[in-house]
Amino acid sequence: MKKLLTLFLMLFALMAGQQQKESAKADFNVAYEKFELDNGLDVVFHVDRSDPVVAVALTAHVGSAREKEGRTGFAHLFEHLLFLESENLGKGGLDKLSARVGGSGANGSTSRDRTNYFQTVPNDALEKMLWAEADKLGWFINTVTEPVLAKEKQVVKNEKRQSNDNRPYGHTSYVIDKNLYPADHPYNWQVIGSLEDLQAATLADVKEFFRKWYVPNNVTLVVSGDFDTEQAKEWVKKYFDEIPRGEEIEPLKPRPGVVAATKKLYHEDNFARLPELTYTWPTVEQYHPDSYALDVLTQYLASGKKAPFNQVLVQDKKLTASVQMYNRTSELAGQLQLSVRAYADTDLDIVAEAINEAFVRFENEGITEKDLARIKAGQETGFYNSLSSVLGKGFQLAQYNIFANDPGFIKKDIENILAVTTADVMRVYQKYIKDKNYIATSFVPKGQKSLALENSVQAQVVEEQIVQGAEETFDASIQASYERTSSSFDRTVEPPYGPAPQVQIPEVYETSLNNGLKVYGIENNEVPLVQINMVIDGGQLLEGMDKLGAANLMAALMTKGTKNKTPEELEEAIDQLGASIGVYAGKESIRISANTLARNYEATLALMEEILLEPRWDTTEFELAKQRTISQIRQQEANPNAIASNAYDILIYGKNDIRAQNRLGTIETVNNLTIEDLKTYYTSFVSPSVARFHVVGDISQQDLVASLKGLESRWKAKSVVLPELPKPSAPEKSQVYFFDVPDAKQSVLTIGYPSMPATDEDYYPAVVMNYILGGGGFASRLTQELREGKGYTYGIRSGFSGNKTDGTFTISSGVRTNVTLESTQLVKEILSNYGSTFSDKDLETTKGFLIKSNARAFETAGAKLNMLENISELGLPYDYVKEREEVVQGMTVEKIKELSQKYLNEDQMIWLVVGDAKTQLNRMKQLGFGEPILINNLSGPEKKPK
Repeated sequence: MKKLLTLFLMLFALMAGQQQKESAKADFNVAYEKFELDNGLDVVFHVDRSDPVVAVALTAHVGSAREKEGRTGFAHLFEHLLFLESENLGKGGLDKLSARVGGSGANGSTSRDRTNYFQTVPNDALEKMLWAEADKLGWFINTVTEPVLAKEKQVVKNEKRQSNDNRPYGHTSYVIDKNLYPADHPYNWQVIGSLEDLQAATLADVKEFFRKWYVPNNVTLVVSGDFDTEQAKEWVKKYFDEIPRGEEIEPLKPRPGVVAATKKLYHEDNFARLPELTYTWPTVEQYHPDSYALDVLTQYLASGKKAPFNQVLVQDKKLTASVQMYNRTSELAGQLQLSVRAYADTDLDIVAEAINEAFVRFENEGITEKDLARIKAGQETGFYNSLSSVLGKGFQLAQYNIFANDPGFIKKDIENILAVTTADVMRVYQKYIKDKNYIATSFVPKGQKSLALENSVQAQVVEEQIVQGAEETFDASIQASYERTSSSFDRTVEPPYGPAPQVQIPEVYETSLNNGLKVYGIENNEVPLVQINMVIDGGQLLEGMDKLGAANLMAALMTKGTKNKTPEELEEAIDQLGASIGVYAGKESIRISANTLARNYEATLALMEEILLEPRWDTTEFELAKQRTISQIRQQEANPNAIASNAYDILIYGKNDIRAQNRLGTIETVNNLTIEDLKTYYTSFVSPSVARFHVVGDISQQDLVASLKGLESRWKAKSVVLPELPKPSAPEKSQVYFFDVPDAKQSVLTIGYPSMPATDEDYYPAVVMNYILGGGGFASRLTQELREGKGYTYGIRSGFSGNKTDGTFTISSGVRTNVTLESTQLVKEILSNYGSTFSDKDLETTKGFLIKSNARAFETAGAKLNMLENISELGLPYDYVKEREEVVQGMTVEKIKELSQKYLNEDQMIWLVVGDAKTQLNRMKQLGFGEPILINNLSGPEKKPK
């Protein structure tokens, strides 16, 4: 959060009198208005009329730090509970309301120190959102019953399994915080809490927690976007004024972590395939004067080619692909962490020696003024990117109001950022890092304890046991019986819509260069940025089966120097512009993206050209890239989600199809690739004849086209023929496939079949049909049944995905291990009954969301780039959004039923489970699709299964 705030502040250097050559628009401003209700509610308004949308964010000054030992996870639990029901919206009311009005989907997040609830809606729904948010504070707690609490405990426990327990290195933060902070320190436990504490929570505990912390005088409401402030004030007072003030809350005082002596701990990680060493030092709380220099220190030490840790650990000693380092500041304390995920079978004591060597190098060389300027150069660009949505602006205002007690803290914060000197950076290193005690955690693969730091002791990690039928049962549909909370007016009446927003589709321009490069653009001067996305068709599709990973390695190498610039010189040239340039190879294309200040556009484009047309083919970087890629492949081998993705592709296409292959390649093919293989790919397939250039930002069409003259003349076209691959067909009958991950705490489900390309006339109608099934978040049946009804999962989704030639329909979720069968049975039942049970109300919700959400469709530069890519790839008209709107308007219940019958046949799908075979494999026979097939040795069936 602190880094985001740093970015947010840079513009105000301009407002505070900082003059820069060719500086950004001096009149660009983020203004706000703050007022307080009699009950203590802080309200902050920000007006932004660039799009007909408004963001509403309610932030409570309560996180895990306000919990009691033994009752952890409550703040995060409330993040969930507050979406479920309130007295006036009813069960699931907020999620249903969000869908009807075309909102982004009500969501929230919890940290150590705050919990927020937010969404963006078309501006005609502002009053509805204020009515709904007020219900959270004043008309909610009575609706929490024993069954509701029991169900949501399961949802949160599933989130913990998904985020921590069922993934590599997921227990690292738990081990660090338990040893960095004393037992009575509020940062000693994790934000998500423990499974035991969550299970032990009583209804009385929960209500006590809510009544203390979720009160107006502990909450900030931010409204940001296109709205009338006087009208909004009336609505805020109407809906929030009569909520009673809570007890006065004493602020907590800063309290740093304590490491009396260096601690070395190890854990044998069931999901890790590489050893990882993490050092943690206690530092200072947010906004402390030293926190700014610590931010610079961590970035200088670990980020980029010049970073001491990169030079020693990555380049010289070749121990790792990268080093991560950051200073995490919270309200009460801070912690600086250094993390090295080493290559396979690397002794972490060798890594520790290299870390010490990198620190010594820094002590001897320090940081130069030029490096300090380079680190700060990207902040202005980052700031503008953070302002690409009204919600982002709202988050920043709330953060300052709560933790600095002033939304206008901006001036002091920017002064602190700009005041950092090279001497400060060395000073904080000496004060907090050099010769100071720290926590060292060694997370090593199971059975490789010998790789841990010498003299490490085993960390205390709580591992959940898989017990069939262990979870309690409940019926979350039971209606609560309670005495309604009084109000001065009838709050059960939903407020009306305001005037309908006027949605303006961005004006698109298109041209072609003489070399065949197609150019698509949208001029947008809301912020002084230009964003570029160039797509070169081909990617992995053009690789040979014995050269898998060539496109990925070539893309990785393109940003590692040019003909006339070393890797370090190229990186520095990009950084000095405050720009970013990336090259990425996917299954079907290679993408080159850039993000830069408008005033630096031409210089950034020149570097893009140099990267594209004058690759360096650096042999040292090539070997490093190969090591990096092999490490990624090894990590995927133990990540249940990556396993599921890779196995699903094989089951869809068959092992002999290039589309079934991992885009990274295999360990064997990557080891065998030579730099000549990359050059061959480059000279054969990187051509403007199969490329599309998309640009959104503060540059006119005339200037943009003129800027491409060099690329037009220098980049010569060649004939590139994309392979014509057969369209895979759906299985004739369903089959269960099982990939065993011993002791997995969740089962990853991937269910689906090869479907239609995005160009098929049924494609978008099928997308519409899927909205209520699994495309509508909390409005979808899969979520309502498996998460809200049963507590089996943290999240589940379904959707159609397609390109010009083929596509898939996929349902995906991570479910509690001991309900793997029950979850798939419920999915099967939902699919079977979907068409026959689809109602007029479902159609109304679908139409409401898909039409009204168009007000948000073009808010950010990223959304506009996505629009251009759809137009260029699929040959869609510029106003295809309007065409799709007509499809939605013309949809009927009968059409939905027809489409579901055609495209949702549960008896002709792949049912893939990645989980614990010893407890779940045999149970899957009961799904009714025959004997499950164990596929751990699957490199792909010779032919796609029928």
